[in-house]
Amino acid sequence: MPRTSATEPRAPVPEIGALELTILMPCLDEAETVATCVAKARGYLEDRGIAGEVLVADNGSTDGSPRLAAEAGARVVTARHKGYGSALRTGIRAARGRFVIMGDADDSYDFTALDAFMGELRAGFDLVMGNRFAGGIEPGAMPASHRYLGNPVLSFLGRLFFRIGIGDFHCGLRGFRRDAILDLGLTTEGMELASEMVVKSALKGLRVTEVPTTLSPDGRSSPPHLRRWRDGWRHLRFLLLFSPRWLFLYPGIALMAAGLASMILLLPGPQRIGSVSLDVNTLVYSAVAIVGGFQFVALALFAKVFAIDAGLLPSDPRVERLGTAFSLEAGILAGSALLILGLGVGGYAVGFWGSASFGPLDPRVSLRIVIPSATAVLLGLQIIAAAFFLSVLGLRNSGDPDEPTGPA
Repeated sequence: MPRTSATEPRAPVPEIGALELTILMPCLDEAETVATCVAKARGYLEDRGIAGEVLVADNGSTDGSPRLAAEAGARVVTARHKGYGSALRTGIRAARGRFVIMGDADDSYDFTALDAFMGELRAGFDLVMGNRFAGGIEPGAMPASHRYLGNPVLSFLGRLFFRIGIGDFHCGLRGFRRDAILDLGLTTEGMELASEMVVKSALKGLRVTEVPTTLSPDGRSSPPHLRRWRDGWRHLRFLLLFSPRWLFLYPGIALMAAGLASMILLLPGPQRIGSVSLDVNTLVYSAVAIVGGFQFVALALFAKVFAIDAGLLPSDPRVERLGTAFSLEAGILAGSALLILGLGVGGYAVGFWGSASFGPLDPRVSLRIVIPSATAVLLGLQIIAAAFFLSVLGLRNSGDPDEPTGPA
């Protein structure tokens, strides 16, 4: 059978959505297994009488994988950019099925056992995840570091950050409604697309469920494409970037609380905890924690507002209420109040210095005045700057009040 591609389709070509199912396989140098996977997938479609296709999204193979896939009966498209995510996004766009079930072309997933996925898709779910931990992981199919550390930890963080009841964030076998996933605007090009799809589906309010699936040892003799530390970090980085609360807000609140508590404790004088004496040096770091913590909290708000404005996150009524309460004018007033307070305490410090004829002072006494003064001045300036920056972000959504927003 001659090779087909995105630019040389077979005739006649079904329209997008004319088929019920596309079985999609990203592929990079899978000559040992891709034909077997395509044959299993085609067999499943024929056995179940499903109007569908097998689509291989090639990612720059040099071992003849595209030719072997086409000869086995798959339609082949080529991703222009390198990366697992890039190949999948290309394949999803090119898919002609209303539903898409994707799985790796290394023969680690059984393409003859897709009934559970099809059942949930037909029942109305938008994304159906496979769960390898519920279905079974055969000996040698997954390294111990992935099975007991990487996948469980990253999946736990995903559930914690985004309140998603999914047990296996990174299962490579999953099904979805094509148009629903296209509407998410997936952008990542690496392995982290697995996390992006789940997170954005949950944030968008799509119906998500999972079914047990089995993972077998892959059939390739070459090393796997997954790089455990690099790809693990990329997954974690994505989860953090899409959750400003955990990346900025909670650490910022914790820093501010710790700094404020220690400053209040040390302002009256040195404190001894066991054999450790805490004095003005600790007070300096208390101020750093307060200012740094506020900066993290402000960044959390900036990131949330920007992500909502850019369509990366859905609108949040809490942010809207905060934006109404924390207007530019309110921010300027609050920041100015702190600024004046800090300058006032600074004036007192100058007077205290004058009482010593502007000579040397005991730093254990003078710093207890200067450090709180400097902290208040910095916080006041930061609040004013944050208020102006939030107003700049708000300008993008303000629009023209005289512009009609509905039908005439």
